[in-house]
Amino acid sequence: MRSLLAFFALTYLASWSLWIATSLLLASEPSSLANLTSISGLFLLVGTIAPSVVALALTARDEGQAGVRALLARMAILPAQVRWYVFAAGFMAAVKLGVVLLYRTVTGAWPMVGATPWYIVAVATIFSTPVQAGEEVGWRGYALPRLARRFGLPAASLLLGVIWAAWHLPLFFIPGANSVESFPMYVPAVTAISVVMAWLYWRTNGSLLLTMLMHAAINNSASIVRAPAQNPFTVTPSLIGALTVALLWIPAGYALARMHAADARDDWLQSKNPLRRPTMPAT
Repeated sequence: MRSLLAFFALTYLASWSLWIATSLLLASEPSSLANLTSISGLFLLVGTIAPSVVALALTARDEGQAGVRALLARMAILPAQVRWYVFAAGFMAAVKLGVVLLYRTVTGAWPMVGATPWYIVAVATIFSTPVQAGEEVGWRGYALPRLARRFGLPAASLLLGVIWAAWHLPLFFIPGANSVESFPMYVPAVTAISVVMAWLYWRTNGSLLLTMLMHAAINNSASIVRAPAQNPFTVTPSLIGALTVALLWIPAGYALARMHAADARDDWLQSKNPLRRPTMPAT
């Protein structure tokens, strides 16, 4: 538990320090966050990959090179079933399309949808999947198994979701760094996503590649339909935001129920070494 607390504390300290510096630099330098050669762009990027950097450092300290190799090897776990790749890539797109249809049903009008062609979204997802290692090695690879061993996988997925969502808080003060409508809506949405990603991680023998793919697809599917711009800390959600959170929690509820039913018999959750490859039910 001490290593886990150190992971969260160091991750927050590193990321928040860099993101606060990013905000201060943007106020004084004529640059854009899209320009990663600028100091502010580099600070933003390094802050984003801090979870995995911290996880690898702590693993090297506690487990040595063997532990680091075992953690990184999770990115090479390739499930044989195509359905898991389809699920990871299409989950958020399906939610967004559901939001569009529900919005039409409720209001009688179509919401404003993004103009980005589907094939551009698909290509962007493929190319950005490796980038998600900067977060996923830390959140799902390091933190989730340790939280699950202590609290059980369902509770761990919820707790990690809140911690993961709150970690993004400084980005809401940086113009252009976060496109969501409000932080109060962001927290339950990200918590639901955390639950579904934990379920996917469990069902695919601890495959970080699948959670990286899902993470990339979620980021790139945001343009399908967006909530209208609001104060980032408003507690009154837009209809699109409320529908998105509601639809996210339907599969999250299913995932919680399935994980709860199987929690007690999963060897990897009870193992004293949470970095070993888990033993999962056949998929």
